[in-house]
Amino acid sequence: MHDITIKINGTEHKATVESRLLLVHLIREQLAMTGTHIGCDTTSCGACTVLIDGKSAKSCTILAVQADGKEITTVEGIATAEGLHPIQEGFKENHALQCGFCTPGMMLRAIELLEKNNNPSEDEIRWGISGNLCRCTGYNNIVKAIQYAGAKLRGEETPSTEPEFV
Repeated sequence: MHDITIKINGTEHKATVESRLLLVHLIREQLAMTGTHIGCDTTSCGACTVLIDGKSAKSCTILAVQADGKEITTVEGIATAEGLHPIQEGFKENHALQCGFCTPGMMLRAIELLEKNNNPSEDEIRWGISGNLCRCTGYNNIVKAIQYAGAKLRGEETPSTEPEFV
């Protein structure tokens, strides 16, 4: 057993964990933050994506002990008292989700993408989210949501929302 301390969404958490406990299980089962989803357990889908010290990571492949001393952001931590994060607003305005299973991981991946480049091309967006699978939307509205969030982060007028329904 190992004693660890991690900061999740700005709150410090102390936990005693087994060496083999995955970060996703710590987040969901011990800390009851169920926005981080478990999809495949093989790093294929990205539903478990979180930000660790600002970098997106699939929490199904990281041991909880490896997160000791790290700062983690889950989907529960991206909105503020002022309102939705621009990526959440973009997903809402562009109808970029259907079942919602991939959405938390997709949004967190998009946040890192936009922090590196807040004006990515469509190809850069598609490449940037290629490790996160969505089985419902066909990605077109997800790309539009990320473009919307990028414009909002740049302080520009957000693109009109003409969602594509598949």
